Order: sequence, then structure tokens, then C-alpha cells
Amino acid sequence: MAVMEIAPVPYDHPDAIRLDGRVQREYAERYGEGDHTVLDPRQFTPPHGLYLMAYDADGTPLATGGWRAMDATPEGHRDGDAELKRMYVVPEARGRGLARRILAALEESARAAGRTRMVLETGTKQPEAIGLYLSEGYEQTEKFGYYRCEPESRCFAKPLRVVAARDGVEDREHLKCSPG
Repeated sequence: MAVMEIAPVPYDHPDAIRLDGRVQREYAERYGEGDHTVLDPRQFTPPHGLYLMAYDADGTPLATGGWRAMDATPEGHRDGDAELKRMYVVPEARGRGLARRILAALEESARAAGRTRMVLETGTKQPEAIGLYLSEGYEQTEKFGYYRCEPESRCFAKPLRVVAARDGVEDREHLKCSPG
């Protein structure tokens, strides 16, 4: 099952939709439900994002991943963020470096688009994903996004380029979660 190519595709491409269905089923198996984060296909259109698909030599889709530009939001994103979404490798193609290849291509694309930090949210029931990100230089960061108040949520970040330090301290009080 050699990889023939990694190519950009629209987020709503039929192959992307098919693999998104598979990843949603895997989320449901691990967490009891799929991901409820709202994603608009236009968010993955260059230069404001990118969605990649890895295909084998027969044209079978094996893996996906994308990023979308996210600037400061009440949910905790910062100006210059590129948020990684829908990194997924079909089970039969895991362990072949596809996720690393897609991740590297997405980081380079986001860097070229002027993004300063790649961020992502995953969960404690995805230890292989956490291991990948840690091995690629990501560090745990403050929680952000739809699942920021979920105890199983983990957020990671990696600088994409050096950013000048800002004066003052950013107010992040609005990100606190209510007990319960």
C-alpha cells in the first residue's frame, strides 16, 4: 500500500466526506459521540486554510488533515493561529508515517500563509495522537475551542515562526470554565 500522492482537496470533496465519516465513528467509539465542532468547508480554502488527502497508488484515500486560520476568539484562539483539524489515518494504513507527512505539509502551508502558531485539540482517549504531537514538538497549552471545558480535552501548540513579545499580559479570564 504505497502512497502515490498527498494532494490538496476541498473539505467537502467526496473522499474527505467519506474519511470524515470514519473518523466520526472512531470518535463515537472512543468518546460516545462524534465531534460537534462546526466546520465550514470554506475555512480550508487557501490562503486561509488547507485540506490534504493521502492516496495510495490505486487512488484509495488513506489519510486526511487540514488547518484553518483562527484569529483571537472568545473560545481562546490567538491572532495568528492555524488550527489543525481532522487529522486521520485509516487503521489499515497506520504506522507508515502518513500522519507525520501530512502534519509537516500542513505546518509548512500555514507558515507560508503567515500563521504564527499551529494549535490543536484532541482527547485523552487518543494517546497515539498525543504521542505524535509531542514527538513533533507540540506542547500542551491552555484549552481553547468547543471542548475547552471538557475534562478529557487536551490542547497543544507549536510555534510556526518567532513572534515578537507583546507588552503587557493578555487577559484570559474569559476562558475559565464553570464548575459542574
